[in-house]
Amino acid sequence: MSTGVIVAIVVAALLLLALLVLLPRMRAKANQKKAERELQSRRERVAGEHRDAALERERHAEMAEQKARIAQQQAEKERAEAQLQHERAKLHDKGMADDELIADHEHDRFAGVGGAGAADRDGDGSTMDDRARAEGSTDYEQGRIDEARDERFGRSEAGGQDRVR
Repeated sequence: MSTGVIVAIVVAALLLLALLVLLPRMRAKANQKKAERELQSRRERVAGEHRDAALERERHAEMAEQKARIAQQQAEKERAEAQLQHERAKLHDKGMADDELIADHEHDRFAGVGGAGAADRDGDGSTMDDRARAEGSTDYEQGRIDEARDERFGRSEAGGQDRVR
């Protein structure tokens, strides 16, 4: 045999031996790369699921907040309506809404007792008629009306206090 063939056989044997030694390492590295890719794929899938769940919860939270705002506004509306009813009750208690209770054909029957022509109900010394006349008056006329009222009820000009007689 020639030296070339022997050298070729030795080189082939060394390559085969190297292949047998390196092949498990290459397989292990390939398996490791495959495991890394699979793990990365799982991470991405689970992260996507968590993002989807987070978005769904955000939508639910936004809807709940909107419902809460609506409920708050409804509660405020109810509170305002209740306050309105209280104010109406006060008007009726003071007799300032008697015109709502008296029909047009009953004005003669309730003349002098109803709120429209009745005496001073709020304690300021003026009747509803006085106030109605004063609304269309000038400042001068209003001052004259106030002075007449003060004289009629014995109030002094200093702070509306009662005069000592």
